Parts: sequence; structure tokens; C-alpha cells
Amino acid sequence: MNIRNYQSVTDRRKALEKELKVELLNIGRFSLDEKVASSRNCENMIGAAQIPLGIAGPLQIQDKKYFVPLATTEGALVASVSRGCKAIVESGGASVFVEKAGITRGPVFYTGSLEKSKKLKNWISKNEALLKKTAESTSSHLKIKNIFVRMVSTHAFVRFSFDTGDAMGMNMATIATQKMAKLIEAKTGIECLSVAGNFDIDKKPAWLNFIENRGIASWAEVVVKKDIVKSVLKTTPEKIFDVWLSKCMLGSAMSGAMGFNSHFANIIAAVFLATGQDPAHVVEGSMGITTAKVLKNGDLHFSIYLPALIVGTVGGGTSLSTQKEALSIMGVAGNKKSEKFAEIIAATVLAGELSLLASLAEGSLANAHKKLGRGER
Repeated sequence: MNIRNYQSVTDRRKALEKELKVELLNIGRFSLDEKVASSRNCENMIGAAQIPLGIAGPLQIQDKKYFVPLATTEGALVASVSRGCKAIVESGGASVFVEKAGITRGPVFYTGSLEKSKKLKNWISKNEALLKKTAESTSSHLKIKNIFVRMVSTHAFVRFSFDTGDAMGMNMATIATQKMAKLIEAKTGIECLSVAGNFDIDKKPAWLNFIENRGIASWAEVVVKKDIVKSVLKTTPEKIFDVWLSKCMLGSAMSGAMGFNSHFANIIAAVFLATGQDPAHVVEGSMGITTAKVLKNGDLHFSIYLPALIVGTVGGGTSLSTQKEALSIMGVAGNKKSEKFAEIIAATVLAGELSLLASLAEGSLANAHKKLGRGER
């Protein structure tokens, strides 16, 4: 069923309800609980900013299909992602792999000398069990994954990584780190200048997160048959490869970019807004690598890598009504769903990258935005 063929929003909604076997009558329609939102999500609350909510898909991962809610004001984005989804479905689905790296918090300590910086590093190394016990006393949902220290003269930076279950977990990490910092100060006499010393590194692009990962590291790939590239994406594997190489690799290198991709942030932002994630973590989501290769048989191997996907399926904005319903459409609302959610995001990014590079290869980007982004039909 192609729900885009229906004339009105109501018709599209009814068609989608039939396809999903889920009633969507309330999603996105002033379903914000003011009492909840004003006490947990926003201070001095005066209202709500509405963003159009679309649906992309179906998207196939292995043998299962999903519809993906996208909140955006950019005309053509949902249609483009849907086209990528179609190419993936007709190719037998995407393969996806995720790995939990953990959320991080990185305090900075002022030691006064290199000798004391080394003393602090040694103390932390010898007392990891005590630090672990201290941190985990702050929440039954939090576990320390690893700790490492870097010194620079009179300052020492510590990076704590936490498993926070299905919550994004930044608040849990901060509370736990504060308690550990107080313990370190009491035991060593060394001052913690800031519980967040940019060694996290939170809400900023950084090679440390690229290399060490943060949140959930995610990979997705698909082999698109050359005839599907032609029929669905309206171009050839060779043309997509040429644009990928010149844009994602050479163009990114020439620019000193930290993301070797076309537009990860576009898809990440739309999914985050739809599902109640922290929008500022789109920064980490913009990093990553897209790869393309024309196989010997002429098919296209296409892949993406997201080193730092910061998401959760409980807590934060995920409890807001519309956002919770959006997660429910994908079957990832609640506990034990965050890794599946990351898989769906990775495959959606894959679809978005594939479609945009095809559009650039085909030369249709400007026309698509004139038609869908300006209403010039």
C-alpha cells in the first residue's frame, strides 16, 4: 500500500491505520500533557511548538518491516527516506548491528602539578571497585562499564562510561559522577573543578566519541541489485559510487569534516523530534561514515556507521504522549527496546543516505525540493 497516493491527511492516516492495525487518531493532535511536560521537560512553559509528523516506510531489517515516524519541516525528506526504504525492501532488507558503548560523563580535576595528576590517576586505577560501588548506589538502573584518565600538566580528565539500561541516561550519569567526584576529593584532597569537563564529550562533535563510541554504536548495510538501483533510484551503481567518493570522502576531507556522510543529521533530527530524544544529541548523530562499492556483478553494496547514537526508549521526552505513540508505531516503547530502536534508526539513516546520493547522481535534487519543498506541482 502506498499511503502517499491518498489525497488528504485523514485518508493517509486511515490507510496507515489499516496497514499497521493500530489506531492513530490522537497522534500529534494536541496530545501533550501540560502538567507532566511542565514538571519534567520544560520550565516556564507557555505552550508547545508543533512540527509536522510524517511516516516513512515500510523499512525492512532482516525479515521484519517497520514504519518510521519523522518530524520535520523539510519538504522532500520523508519522501526521500521512503524511496530509500523501498529500495531496501526490494533488495531483501538491511542487515543491522548495534553495540552499547554507554553514556559518558567526564569531570576535570585541578591537581596543581603533574606529580599529583599521576597520583590521581593511580588512585582511580586502584579503587575502581569502590568507585563502581559508589556510582551504582545512586540508581538500580546504572552500571559502570569502564573508566579511563588522561593527564595534561596540572589537570586530570576522567571519562566514566555507564550502562543506563533503556534510558538515554545523561541525568543518571551526572548524579553518579557527582557522587564519585566527592569521594575522590575526600580521599585524595584533589579538587574537582567541574563534573563535566568536555571529556564526555557531550553534545559536541569530537574524535574521542568517533573512536571510543558513545551511547550505541550502530552499523547498517544493504546490497541493492543493479536493476533495483535503476528502477527505484533512477540511476546506476557506478554513478552513486562516483558521487559518494567525491562528496562523502573527498569533499569531507577537503572540508575537514567530522562526518563522512551525506546527511545523517537530517534523519537523526527527524526521528529524535518524533520520539522524544534530546535534540542536542543530533550533533553526535551527525558524525559517521557512509561507504559504497560496486560489486563484480554490478550490484551496489551500501553501508553506514554511526559511532555515537544517543537514544533511549524510557525517560526524558519519551513519556510525552505523541512521542510515546511514535515509539509504539515501531514497537520500541518502554524497557528492553533501546537497542532495537537504534537498529531501526541506523536502517533509516541507511535509507536516507541511499536516496539522497541517488538523487544527486540522477540530478533530481533541485526539482524534488521545488516540487515537495515549495509546493510547485
